[in-house]
Amino acid sequence: MANRPGSSSSSQWPILSLVIALFGGIIAFLFINNPFFQLNQDRDPIQYIIPWNKISSLLSGQQKENEEEAIDPTDYVARARRILRTTPLIDGHNDFPFLLRQQLKNRIYDHDFEDERLAAHTDLRKMREGLMGGQFWSVYVPCPEDLVPKTGDDGDEKKFVPGLNEPNWAVRDTLEQIDVTKRLVAQYSHLLELCTDPHCIRAAHKAGKVASMIGIEGGHQTGNSLGALRQLFDLGARYVTLTHNCDNAFGTAWTTTFNKTTASSHEDPGLTPFGRHFVREMNRLGMMVDLAHVSPNTMRDVLAISRAPVIFSHSGAYSVQPHGRNVPDDVLRSLRTNGGIVMVPFVSPFLNIEHPEEATVEDVVDHILWIADVAGWEHVGLGSDFDGTVNVAKGIDDVTQWPNLIARLLVRGVSDEHARMLVGENLLRMWTQVEEVAKTIQKEEWPDEAFWEDRLWEPEYPGVPRLFPPVQQKEEV
Repeated sequence: MANRPGSSSSSQWPILSLVIALFGGIIAFLFINNPFFQLNQDRDPIQYIIPWNKISSLLSGQQKENEEEAIDPTDYVARARRILRTTPLIDGHNDFPFLLRQQLKNRIYDHDFEDERLAAHTDLRKMREGLMGGQFWSVYVPCPEDLVPKTGDDGDEKKFVPGLNEPNWAVRDTLEQIDVTKRLVAQYSHLLELCTDPHCIRAAHKAGKVASMIGIEGGHQTGNSLGALRQLFDLGARYVTLTHNCDNAFGTAWTTTFNKTTASSHEDPGLTPFGRHFVREMNRLGMMVDLAHVSPNTMRDVLAISRAPVIFSHSGAYSVQPHGRNVPDDVLRSLRTNGGIVMVPFVSPFLNIEHPEEATVEDVVDHILWIADVAGWEHVGLGSDFDGTVNVAKGIDDVTQWPNLIARLLVRGVSDEHARMLVGENLLRMWTQVEEVAKTIQKEEWPDEAFWEDRLWEPEYPGVPRLFPPVQQKEEV
């Protein structure tokens, strides 16, 4: 028997009515349970009427990203681990590449740095255990000898650094250190990721990798050349320490002003005229100026001219321990205006001058709290100097101990928010500011073509064409 016209469609009405009723019930539930009915006028009503983010969360079975698990506030280790899982811990200084150079001659493929437990402070397994999020690898090359006297052509005695005008081995060795660092990252790309900007660090951390950045520990590694500086930036280096433990063409090192531990009567000339060009060009590039290892006046001179925030990649607080590698209070206060950060190291002599063997993780906390008090929590970070010394504080013996340090801070009353700023947010913030300053300067200025006033250039070759014709001398009438 043939169906009557319209009989099929009419039979579907009960199902359709049920669907409409169910959907209406869901909408009503969302309205009734919505904060919009609490008359919060500061929020967008549309977001309350159709809160798509909540609907999506319900459908996917996932919690909101900012919803934190419940943890006992007195379980400091659990709180520390939660902080490090959600905020990338960025260490400002690690000398592991120097160990590769010194002990393996940069031959890395005969070893497994993931499964082979190393005696050093650092290996990839230890980094995972320490919940690390980012590492500045120092591509350190030893500094030339200190200034030595030499009699100049004019008969005056001057001081110079041996080798500054010779074919520069420091630049060659720096390139080799960048090479081995990049090869290490590529070899373990499932664990490490080379990063040259702050966004990459966050992405790497979310992917479960340790962001790997390159830092150069001494202006001598540029060969005292702005052109070489630019090329090192292009190769991925994102900070340069202005001096290491010797003066150079850019400024005065801490060793000139201090006798290793206490202040001496030596003069502190500070930043050189060419050093001013160096700082300005780093600002233009978007390269962080690192003031670890420099003298107090060099610190002050740089802060007076830098348009971008600076870092101290591994320095402590001078008022806590008067070691020449630490930062005076007036410089710490200057960071409030500059926006820079001091990244506290774990080197025992910096933490306890008289009895370095007694230095502990609590001394590290003391330096952090002092800097936070004088400069503000926005201006402190972490820069271990792991694998650059055998003398590290007890309780922070290697990279596995990062959660222990954060837990000790929490025990001392530091909030989770401030701990997040310390471990990574401050560095990410100031690096972003460095990049923003660079974008502005690049619209205003060409690359700086200044060169060191004592630079020796090779003599002109007589058998090559002249760029410009000789100027004709007008005959006098």
